[in-house]
Amino acid sequence: MIRCLAIDDEKLALELIEDNIRKVPFLELVQTCRSAIEAMEAMRNQPVDLLFLDIRMPDISGLQLLRSLLNKPLVILTTAYSNYAKEGFDLDVIDYLLKPYSFERFLKAVNKANEYLGLRVIADNQLNVADLVSPPDFLFVKADYRLVRINLSNILYIEGLKDYVKIYLPDKTVVTQMSMKSLEEKLPSQEFIRVHRSYIVSFSKIESIQKYVLTIGKKEIPVSEPYREKLFRIINSEKSNQ
Repeated sequence: MIRCLAIDDEKLALELIEDNIRKVPFLELVQTCRSAIEAMEAMRNQPVDLLFLDIRMPDISGLQLLRSLLNKPLVILTTAYSNYAKEGFDLDVIDYLLKPYSFERFLKAVNKANEYLGLRVIADNQLNVADLVSPPDFLFVKADYRLVRINLSNILYIEGLKDYVKIYLPDKTVVTQMSMKSLEEKLPSQEFIRVHRSYIVSFSKIESIQKYVLTIGKKEIPVSEPYREKLFRIINSEKSNQ
């Protein structure tokens, strides 16, 4: 069951969401809230998997609430205003329901959430099993509203862009919303090295280094002073082991 919290300052809108949730077997409504403040209290007291979140509300808007959450549930925005769509998707919402919406459109949104949560459970289970045997040689990242498996051996380099990172592979680039720090913590330190505030590289993919620039393929990547010493220490260590 997906535990849902509905947040809207309009009583009729909440009643519609509540009625729609009752029609879907895999949804469970844990509470309805008329404000973002009430919703924050509700999430402190019980686990929530999915938010149905209105945008324009008094005191604190839905988007302000979303930005304030450290551990976000999945979010489906429900609003009468289409001009917030881009901002909503930049905040990694799973879908955007424009009022008035049909039950068919509601069902499409919750099916998307259900599919994503199912994939996340599969990915977590795979990683847990892999950890028992040996360190995993892959990771899953969220991209285009699905979980994408990335084989570590395929990563050339990673570029940080504010709240997003771009993972460069030989045949494509995967963009996901996470910080460079959190991604760096998931990568094996013996295979990947931070060379700049905005770049992590696969050590085995480095083709050449000259002063403050290294190359991987045709890409020139800057090496900043705080990371240069560590990079050359690893290079010298590799040379002495040969």
